[in-house]
Amino acid sequence: MTYSDVLSLIGGLCLFLFGMQIMGAYLEKRAGSSLRSFIGKLTTNRIAGFLTGLGVTAVIQSSSATTVMVVGFVNSGVMTLRQAINVIMGANVGTTVTSWLLSMTGISSSNPFIAMLKPANFTPILALIGIVLYIGCKSDKKKDIGAIMLGFATLMFGMEAMSESVSGLRNVPEFQNILLMFSNPILGVLAGTVLTAVIQSSSASVGILQALSSTGAVTIGTAIPIIMGQNIGTCVTAMLSSIGANKNAHRAAVVHLSFNIIGTAIFLTLYCTANAIFDLAFAGAAASALSIAIIHTVFNVGCTIFMLPLAGFLEKLAIRLVPDGKTPEVESELDERLLATPAFAIARCHSMSVNMAQRAMESVQLSLDTLEALTPEKAKTIRALEHETDHYEDVLGSYLVKLSARPMSNADSQEATTILHMIGDFERLSDHAVNILYSAEEIRQKDFAFSQAAKAELRVMMDAVREIVRRAVTAYQQNDMALASTVEPMEKVIDTLKEQIRTRHILRLQSGDCSLEMGFVLSDLLTNLERVADHCSNIAGCILEMQHADLDLHEYLADVRHGSEDFRQEYLAMQRKYALP
Repeated sequence: MTYSDVLSLIGGLCLFLFGMQIMGAYLEKRAGSSLRSFIGKLTTNRIAGFLTGLGVTAVIQSSSATTVMVVGFVNSGVMTLRQAINVIMGANVGTTVTSWLLSMTGISSSNPFIAMLKPANFTPILALIGIVLYIGCKSDKKKDIGAIMLGFATLMFGMEAMSESVSGLRNVPEFQNILLMFSNPILGVLAGTVLTAVIQSSSASVGILQALSSTGAVTIGTAIPIIMGQNIGTCVTAMLSSIGANKNAHRAAVVHLSFNIIGTAIFLTLYCTANAIFDLAFAGAAASALSIAIIHTVFNVGCTIFMLPLAGFLEKLAIRLVPDGKTPEVESELDERLLATPAFAIARCHSMSVNMAQRAMESVQLSLDTLEALTPEKAKTIRALEHETDHYEDVLGSYLVKLSARPMSNADSQEATTILHMIGDFERLSDHAVNILYSAEEIRQKDFAFSQAAKAELRVMMDAVREIVRRAVTAYQQNDMALASTVEPMEKVIDTLKEQIRTRHILRLQSGDCSLEMGFVLSDLLTNLERVADHCSNIAGCILEMQHADLDLHEYLADVRHGSEDFRQEYLAMQRKYALP
């Protein structure tokens, strides 16, 4: 092997790993929200969980990425340990797809149609199409497809370069002696484990083994234990990702490791026993890219068939190996591990923002109650809810800013931006709730009392505010477009109520029926109630905007206010319902 061959091997390996990384990243980005739909299938049903793991891994071409996701889900409380076990098993089977793609390098035929299946023949065409799409198209979707094609082409070019650079090793005695050493099953498993642990990708390490098989010096007997070791080595990524996570996340990583160690121990014992008794003829045959893909698939499928009914045993083993601590753990809210998979991270952010919206609504509703019956318990709860929504805004805001730096589909990017805007409105709702509480406390402390007329008018506006908050938050929680469209007419009604109450108050001041000090309190209340309605309008507008990417919100609001019959009818209905006495 010459100096030039060594450089070619290094270059080929770099291209191979880079192509695999790029292809996986853009496949994941393109799948986007489609990947998110898998969350709904993460049930205790073994088959559903298994298929979820298989499908996600086949899409993003990395079992390591899937298991890191699983650790993140378990750490965030999105998935239980039992659900994680089934998904991890599916991921082990899904990772075999890559080895089958790489096995196409061994295709050889005089038939031109079959020959075109050989990567060396179709990869240049794929690269040409990919670069045209990536450079020449403005559509993000076409650019992503182009990047996927370029990633696959780069991967295959790297594979070909590695295969060509090591082809000269077939006649090197030292290389054959090294492989002979790895024919020892224990050393073979260790070699596969170390190689995969270093590059943190079983797909990549299997690809390297397939490239080495082009020398003809790698036997099937040598490849079998190395492939088994590669499955153990890929667990390193999940183990590293579980550092700093909670107990169940550690257990998920331990399940992944246990699954592969137990599977390797059982199947390696069976293989060595059968070879010792029957002297298996195929063990000494030269391995090819195709035979390595077959071994990889048979081993992973076999392990899964054997271990799937033993999910309960793996769960108990993980709990035994990672016992509960003496002090309870605080569940992580947003796991940094999910940033690697933006579609899932956004789903988690949305779930948390729904919880935040609920807290904000509760704080406003409770603050309105204090105007009629103030108690220390209500005041304490309102302030606690406001503190919670502040915390939600800090955590979600920081997380979404980090997430925005990741490659995402347009739909995911838009949703992330929308959530970032909405959490500001939710936080402001709770702020206004505290402001309303301050007014209630001032009335109590100074022993103020509104006139009967003012009380009746305020009660009407408070009822309207209760309803607009309920509509806006429910529309967001249920993604109800029809309900969201009714918020803007209500906001207009509340604006009108504010002006009417203020005008009536001035008349009472002039007639001496109300004091100037009470007027200041009333003015603060009206301002806060009106601003609550404004933020509800913003929330509903964001819901509508999220469903219509090309919607100009300001233009839409202007249109519905001046020309929409539905808006007019809803406005008139709400005006009648909340008419001042």
